[in-house]
Amino acid sequence: MRRYEGLFILNTAGREEGIKEAIDRITAEITQAGGRVETIQKMDRRSFARVANKKVTSGFYVNFIFEAPPEALAQLRNRFALNEEIFRVMFTLAPPVKAAA
Repeated sequence: MRRYEGLFILNTAGREEGIKEAIDRITAEITQAGGRVETIQKMDRRSFARVANKKVTSGFYVNFIFEAPPEALAQLRNRFALNEEIFRVMFTLAPPVKAAA
């Protein structure tokens, strides 16, 4: 199991109340793929510096830190690419946890 950090940009289309449900669905997808979510950091809505799609000019940012097997990452990328609520997603290796001295 490796620790990953996933930055999600949610396309809520002006529906702030749908964010909690979207976060729950993302957590369920990670768990279903064999992972375990450690922390969820909800950020705020931000406007994009460069607009790629005229319909989507801003997004709600959410940062997940989770553990998952390396082979599950490709499966998660494919599932999240099909989800209309997720505008963009980026996975990176999370820094290791420092042991308390």
